[in-house]
Amino acid sequence: MGRVLVVGSINTDMVVRVPRLPAVGETVLGVDFRQVSGGKGGNQAVAAARAGAVVAMVGCVGGDQFGSKVVDELRENGVDVSQLHRLSDAVSGVALIAVDTDGQNCITVAPGANVGLTPEMVRQAEPLIAAAGVVLLQLEVPVEAVMEAATIAANYETPIILDPAPAGPLPDRLWSHLAVVTPNVVEAEALTGHRIRGEGDACAAADALIGRGVESVVVTLGASGLLVATRNDRTVLKGFPVEAVDTTAAGDAFAGALAARLAEGTDLIMAARFANAAAAVAVTRLGAQPSIPTRDEIANMLRSAN
Repeated sequence: MGRVLVVGSINTDMVVRVPRLPAVGETVLGVDFRQVSGGKGGNQAVAAARAGAVVAMVGCVGGDQFGSKVVDELRENGVDVSQLHRLSDAVSGVALIAVDTDGQNCITVAPGANVGLTPEMVRQAEPLIAAAGVVLLQLEVPVEAVMEAATIAANYETPIILDPAPAGPLPDRLWSHLAVVTPNVVEAEALTGHRIRGEGDACAAADALIGRGVESVVVTLGASGLLVATRNDRTVLKGFPVEAVDTTAAGDAFAGALAARLAEGTDLIMAARFANAAAAVAVTRLGAQPSIPTRDEIANMLRSAN
């Protein structure tokens, strides 16, 4: 089994199913409500663990009951929580999520304790970073903490995956540390300024990111599949035909599964296909972490497509 170290956010998701997403100023009555563990970091840690990796996580929660519950659930999923910090004077992160009948969503996040993650806290996890086969990062925690994790990982030549969500300005020197960056269409457009309306546009966006020093780019295209781009090759992988119920954790299921397989030494194309299947399973279920599939479920999805 490969080792994955995740540095990222931990939230509690408040999810309401609605017949349609509301317009500005509009109230829409929901169908039901669920409270589940989430946060991009927490989701990806669980996804990597369920995909077969040995996973540890660096992050922050508050001193409230939400923090206690999400840490307990990470531990129950086999995630090493020894580097999760409890900030007694902060509230834990919360995400408010509306999901419509097509599985599309809108999300508002109150980051709470997540903004308290410091470079010093990341440095405390240096032995875990050094031992990891892959370090997995996102952008729901301070960029200074992300940069510290990337710098330490680069010093040990540990491959780094960045899920650039939410997309925003990043230090120029971060890009050359990255083995893989995994934007969706919206994030790729925000990062590069290229409008993506097809495969050619996705290639142009990937080329722009590779030009910044990234080794490989995987642009996820939703139901259409994904583009895997390296300095020498471009490969398009088709999506899996499934009926989407909730797309909230699709990207996180993808990132965690990709990290798990790359940490095992799997090549990028095979790892991306495995991760694409993980995302396909996830969108058929409600909730973030509850929707994330096990390795056997991912394997079943892959077999069904053959």
